[in-house]
Amino acid sequence: MKSFTLIETMVVITVFTLIFGAVSAFIVTAYRTQEYTLQQSVAINEARRGIETMVKEIREAVHGEDGSYPIVLAADKEFIFFSDIDKDGETERVRYFLGNAGSGSQTKECSTSTRGGSCSAVFSDFLRGSLISAAVKVSADGDLGLSNEYAEIFTDGNLLDKVCQTGCSDCPGAWQGTKNFTVSDWAQDDSLSFSAYASSRVDPVCPHAMKAKFEFSWEEELAGSAHEFKKGVIEPLGDPPTYPSEQEQVTILSSYVRNVPPIFRYFDSQGNELTDLPARLQDTKIMDLFLIINVNSNRPPQDFELKSSVQLRNLKDE
Repeated sequence: MKSFTLIETMVVITVFTLIFGAVSAFIVTAYRTQEYTLQQSVAINEARRGIETMVKEIREAVHGEDGSYPIVLAADKEFIFFSDIDKDGETERVRYFLGNAGSGSQTKECSTSTRGGSCSAVFSDFLRGSLISAAVKVSADGDLGLSNEYAEIFTDGNLLDKVCQTGCSDCPGAWQGTKNFTVSDWAQDDSLSFSAYASSRVDPVCPHAMKAKFEFSWEEELAGSAHEFKKGVIEPLGDPPTYPSEQEQVTILSSYVRNVPPIFRYFDSQGNELTDLPARLQDTKIMDLFLIINVNSNRPPQDFELKSSVQLRNLKDE
């Protein structure tokens, strides 16, 4: 019986090792591919369910229990609105946002009781990250019923516009003449000063000559959780109802959102895209929703895109 020589034995071992290594590599690659495909499929299904829920909730946006306008914030990667999402007869404050998107709002009032007087309000230390955009909604009250009775609004010494030059009345006891302004250029330093100067014909015939309200809001970029798409919900509390930010319940809808382009795009009733923040709050009637999903960003072009469009039913006639 003929036996293998040492050289023949080494050749057989080498060939067997090469074949075993190739088979092993194939099995590992197939397993990783299958695992990636499964994870990607699960992530896509989660995101698809999330976007379907978003469409339903946004479609039914309504005024808040506190009387707030249905849309609170309309940013590229964050959208805040009011909707009765659990059908319990009470309207929740709902926030959809990418993990590194943040926002906030503050409201301050000031007043003057002198003829042609002025007042101011200062906002500072409001940023936790890098500012993306900022806006302010200004309203007034007082002796503002004539065309020469109005208030000039300034931010950091720069004139924004006049409010109540038309369409206002004397001493209504309610806010009027509301205008929205983009103030991103002045808010970058984390400090912002607003002033309201009454024209010389504004007299203290009301309990005050003039009052001004500044509703300041901003969007910022925060560190961490950059790919987590989240949903935050605040239930109304108290009487009169409020929406305390510390009561927000946040859940993660997807951990694999890779959007560089906007998640949310906004359009008016004619289909014109709205890029200005105040216009988005006032004129949005239709929204496009867009998510890019990929469990492994190092594996392009495996991005999966989800798109949808929704009309805000309750804002069609506003």
